[in-house]
Amino acid sequence: MTTNLPVDLYDLGNMAYRDALDWQRAKAAEVRAEISADALALLEHPPVYTMGARGGDDHMLLSGDALQAKGADLIMTDRGGDMTFHGPGQLVLYAVLNLRRRSLRPVDHVRSLERTVLDTLAAFGVPARTVKGRPGVWIGSRKVAAIGVSVRGGVTMHGAAINVTTDLTWFNAIVPCGLHGLGVTSMTRELGDAPPMDDVMAEAATAFAEVYQTDVILAEPAMELAGGH
Repeated sequence: MTTNLPVDLYDLGNMAYRDALDWQRAKAAEVRAEISADALALLEHPPVYTMGARGGDDHMLLSGDALQAKGADLIMTDRGGDMTFHGPGQLVLYAVLNLRRRSLRPVDHVRSLERTVLDTLAAFGVPARTVKGRPGVWIGSRKVAAIGVSVRGGVTMHGAAINVTTDLTWFNAIVPCGLHGLGVTSMTRELGDAPPMDDVMAEAATAFAEVYQTDVILAEPAMELAGGH
């Protein structure tokens, strides 16, 4: 049974991290003021390293200048979690949800994001799991998807990032999520040949709707920052 609180789905294409952050903040303000429906954005980012609220410089294996020389920005952000990488071939899900209206606790939201990723991967035959004490989604000791959220005034921002065809060498410059001795992986690495990104996006939207027991409705990108494939 679905709720009577549908979620607008936005395909934002390939969008710079700062622009996507501005989009989220604007949308969150609308959701908080109850002048906009909750939103789920699906997108990719150009190469960027982001450091969350629990991040530290000791998890950077290269300096900020060296990261920029590699062609990636370094941005401090307000999500939970530590340091991670976003880039081409990685599907990012940003959920802007009013948790209070959905009677969800922040921990429920994080678990639901993990379940959304698990169900998305399972649709392509990728056996993944969650690990207690390690946020995200894992295949063995390798992380295939990162999770990090923020909640302000009962409304969420940020979300999940699934490595589909991501160039995993980008992660060599950091300690991903601050977890030493653990690796990263992608759908390409696990399957040998990853499905098209559009197919993964479609499965992610379907999984999100089922996990959150809601209707997900494709919305027209009404904001100037919104792009598309």
